[in-house]
Amino acid sequence: MAEPLKAMYNEQFLQSFGRIIRSAYPEFDTDSFVRTALRQPWETLELKARMRRITETLGACLPEDYEEALGILFAIDGECTGFPYLIFPDFVELYGQDDRHWPLSMTALERFTAKSSAEFAVRPFLLQQPERMMQQMLAWSQHPDEHVRRLASEGCRPRLPWGQALPLFKRDPSPVLPVLEQLKADPALYVRKSVANNLNDIAKDHPGLVIELARRWMGKDARTDWIVRHGCRSLIRKAVPEIMELFGYAAEAEHEPLIAEASLSTEPDQVMIGGSCELDYRLKVREGEPVRIRVEYGIDFVKASGRSSRKLFLLADRTVPGGSVVAGTRRHSWSDLTTRRHYPGAHGIVLLVNGREAASTTLDLERPEA
Repeated sequence: MAEPLKAMYNEQFLQSFGRIIRSAYPEFDTDSFVRTALRQPWETLELKARMRRITETLGACLPEDYEEALGILFAIDGECTGFPYLIFPDFVELYGQDDRHWPLSMTALERFTAKSSAEFAVRPFLLQQPERMMQQMLAWSQHPDEHVRRLASEGCRPRLPWGQALPLFKRDPSPVLPVLEQLKADPALYVRKSVANNLNDIAKDHPGLVIELARRWMGKDARTDWIVRHGCRSLIRKAVPEIMELFGYAAEAEHEPLIAEASLSTEPDQVMIGGSCELDYRLKVREGEPVRIRVEYGIDFVKASGRSSRKLFLLADRTVPGGSVVAGTRRHSWSDLTTRRHYPGAHGIVLLVNGREAASTTLDLERPEA
């Protein structure tokens, strides 16, 4: 089994980091820093809690003056790159929110984001002074460094995974839109992915706004079209009619359904948790003009409460000639994941084409014998 990500923060890392700090600040007590950071209950702390523990310990071991302490981090940040050094922007988040530190903290976040990422650290600043911070984000969206431009979008995502929630932008995402407008044709894929993810976040609370924006943006630039497509992925999964039409997915004809015939089966139809099954599907589209279809299978997973929750899995997304037969087999694993636990019971499985159910079956999932 792979080692958990939090394991990157260990005694070896702390000793190495301490030696780097001493190169710029000889008074730094590495032994005290390591000992304090690793105090119990270190082993039970998860990733972000370990990061914050290190940041707090760093603050206690560096000079009390924020500007002086930040100067030491500036002196060594060239040696401290990569995910573990999220502690640098975290230091700014923890100790630099006082209004008198604002200009220096902005400089630090802009500098540190290229070496790790400041996407989490900017969020308390947004909550504290949203208008001022969004003006900063807009300025960053025009920065020559793609890492800083990405920060402008990623930092204000309403639903950033692992990030502090931004309920103000869930309610009203309009302050975010000027940043996305600035970045909608960015040359860096790294930035465009962030813009698409931001749009996808917004779509979960304001689908109509994203649909209107998608219509306005589409067809002007290939890079923007890519962003729109990926930013609307949740709306596509939900088969929102306006979005399906925008992207050219075939609709039902007035007198002829899109799918003339369809079947779905599982082999076996009884599986132990931890096992797998083969899903066989076959469908025939209506005669006539070529059609674009998105074929998925959905599983109504049984939850611990006994209720079910549907998860979709993509099988195909392409344009096919009228009268085509689309068929295939997909192996599905019923092993537990970190993001999904399986529970025994009858699991409904459906075949969907452009969001409409075309066929269905049932699989019985059983608990392994003790």
